[in-house]
Amino acid sequence: MSYIWNEFNIKTFPAETIVYRDGVYCPDLSTLPDGPIAKKYDLPIHIIYIGEIAGKCRLNLELGADNQDVIISVNVKNKKPAFFDVFIKNAGKKSKINANIMMHNMGGELNYSCHARHLLKNTAIFIKNKLFAGKNAVSKLSGVSIIDRNCPECESDMSFVAMVEPGAKTEFMPSQRISAEPISADHSAAIYRPTNMQITYLRGAGLSTLEIKDVMREAFLNDY
Repeated sequence: MSYIWNEFNIKTFPAETIVYRDGVYCPDLSTLPDGPIAKKYDLPIHIIYIGEIAGKCRLNLELGADNQDVIISVNVKNKKPAFFDVFIKNAGKKSKINANIMMHNMGGELNYSCHARHLLKNTAIFIKNKLFAGKNAVSKLSGVSIIDRNCPECESDMSFVAMVEPGAKTEFMPSQRISAEPISADHSAAIYRPTNMQITYLRGAGLSTLEIKDVMREAFLNDY
């Protein structure tokens, strides 16, 4: 699957895979069927969701196996209105889910919603949401982390960060619903901007204003 790295900047490694392209499950690129994960595998599970999205799109993960590592890699683009919903449930004791979700809104409308729910004690869900918003793009990003009752000792983190071009409109709505004492529970939202030190360094290296803009954009997109 080296083309995934070349085209979508998705890092591949030895793993059981579940692959979706343009919102459609790809059995020829997957080693596991689409659906809930109920057993433990020797390798980590890598869920890959790539391509262009439009209309209503959805990614579901229901993890019920103990001591299982799951990595979610998302890299999607939309030009038309898109509604992208991600639902993650962890009911596997000592199982960890790490998600990196990269979205490119190049000028359309994007509505993104992420639900991360802990259904058993000692579970972990870490989600890093990133958005690049082009000129005149309209983006609404929301997320909620839920720790159910009788589910102590969980680890939860959901972050949002966006790099936006002039004229883009971006709205963040992160939230938490915690009903048991966790080990950690964090959420955040931020707009990414180059620092004066970074700009000064790049100018000192001889880059023009346009080249600096391109370099900072690539740095944001490739910090994945």
